[in-house]
Amino acid sequence: MPVAKINLSTSSDTVRDDSETNPVHAGAALARSQREGGNRPASTTALSLSLVLPCYNEEANLEQTIRSAQLWLSEASIDGEIIVTDDGSVDGSLAVLRDLQPEMPNLRVVHHERNLGYGSAVRSGCDQATKKWIAFMDSDGQFQARDIARLVALTARADYVTGFRERRADSFQRRLYSQLYSMLIRTLLGVHPIDLNCGMKLFRRSIWSTIRPVFATGALINGEMFFALKNAGIPWEETPVPHYPRRAGTPTGANLRVILRTFKELWLLNRSRKALDLQDEGEPENATLPN
Repeated sequence: MPVAKINLSTSSDTVRDDSETNPVHAGAALARSQREGGNRPASTTALSLSLVLPCYNEEANLEQTIRSAQLWLSEASIDGEIIVTDDGSVDGSLAVLRDLQPEMPNLRVVHHERNLGYGSAVRSGCDQATKKWIAFMDSDGQFQARDIARLVALTARADYVTGFRERRADSFQRRLYSQLYSMLIRTLLGVHPIDLNCGMKLFRRSIWSTIRPVFATGALINGEMFFALKNAGIPWEETPVPHYPRRAGTPTGANLRVILRTFKELWLLNRSRKALDLQDEGEPENATLPN
């Protein structure tokens, strides 16, 4: 897997991080999560939250999404930070972020020098999270940060909470592609969330090393995360969330390059799953994980 070079900046410092993969310690993370089980936010006022916003060419939507998120953090008295991953945007998205940083000390920017994909953008942002809980949502305005409160309400029952869209504000073509893709993921990986690719998730940071995607750089990120949750025995909760019409810009999920990359990564993930199945059957000598 290629190594990604990313730039991380806040309003006061700049850090370079050349790593793309972290070690996965599923057992340790799960045990730590269980030990912390009683330390859950009873409401948003008790919440320590890193909100990750992946961004690619969202100049027209980005500022309103961030300001809306800041307003919710303030009104709900949340100890929060906003981490935006600019995934090699070629419009003015990065300039919008630089303009906002001086007035928002809790706004942190991760910059990919080239477009690496939605999954890579989410992963880079989550890698930089410092709060006890991590949420991520799309930055195109089709989700609103205030609706994360619906997910917070279920954190007393699970370390991972996902939304499912009450009514998708997408074209028929996108809904059809999504349904076919979800059927494929359910068949190959054996995971069955109501809305696989809903762009609003919330989870405890202590389980990130367990569910952090290894193969997914694009749309497969949600499928791989649910697969990791299943393998680690970590349950999840689901709740309906609103889905709003896109105000501006063009979605990239139906792009042919994105689709082909997703199928390639799914093939690699499925091959690793079969290798792990062989190990579980007592044949480790014949089981090799893909490079």
